[in-house]
Amino acid sequence: MSLLKLAANLAAGLVLAGLSVLGIAALSGIGHRWVDILAQFTAPVLLAALGLTLACLVLRLWPAALVGVLASLLLLVAVWPQWVPPQGAAAAGQPILRVYSSNLWVGNTDVEAMRRSIVAADADILILVEVGDAPAARIDTLLAGYPHRAIMGRVDHNDGGARSVIASRFPIDRRLPSRNDGLSAIGAVVETPLGPINVFGVHLTRPWPYQYQWGQITQVMALATRRADAPDNPVIAAGDFNSVSSARIGKQIQADMALIPAPGWPGTWPSNLPAVAGITIDQVYRSPDLALVSRRLGLPTGSDHRPVVTEITRAK
Repeated sequence: MSLLKLAANLAAGLVLAGLSVLGIAALSGIGHRWVDILAQFTAPVLLAALGLTLACLVLRLWPAALVGVLASLLLLVAVWPQWVPPQGAAAAGQPILRVYSSNLWVGNTDVEAMRRSIVAADADILILVEVGDAPAARIDTLLAGYPHRAIMGRVDHNDGGARSVIASRFPIDRRLPSRNDGLSAIGAVVETPLGPINVFGVHLTRPWPYQYQWGQITQVMALATRRADAPDNPVIAAGDFNSVSSARIGKQIQADMALIPAPGWPGTWPSNLPAVAGITIDQVYRSPDLALVSRRLGLPTGSDHRPVVTEITRAK
């Protein structure tokens, strides 16, 4: 082996070994903030590892390629729970409920793109977070065809604030009470063809180091309390959770609230990257008495997040 090839194998092998660290972090079960932030990026790092491994194979860098295959397998095992969670077994003959959820981004003024995305999805229930001044000023245009609404925040003031909205084609029985618990979330009981469902629109804070380290943890605890105080109905909780479902916060939601995530591929953020290279921090969680029929991405809204369209029915 030439000195140049030896150096190339060593360099590529070290990079691939470094990438595998993110897979180890995700699989470790360690909830420390340093480990958690690494676990968020297993999906794009897997694609990077596969690309570099392919390059090593083309260049016949066999030792580095072997490291790449092992690193890619490790990363695939780490990312699998967020890509292929349980969908549940659908009960026969039950209606299908289509849900559209999106972080519209508070600074987004492209109301036409938002409306196109909503119309194309043809959903039964809309769950919108970070609704800024521009869409709030045209809320009846944005939500045309959805007469039943629960809105957190004023729509008649251009104050730069972010509103949260649940809008439905079906009646909203009641809005669930908000609390001074540090959680940005709106809840409502929607009377659907599947029966009453507790719907939550959630926006968690960003993870450490972008925000304080206990923020997401305490907010999920607050969400669990709100769910426990709500009527005993099936649950859909969707929005911007600022975490992939297989990292610390996703695990906390699944363990403490017994909610199941929708598949997390392709990714939802950031929207300026191809969806296959993104990460899914925009989640749709459901209770076990509901089954997932499908999950896809919606048309762009002008936000840095992609919308998610899910179809849900009763589970067996």
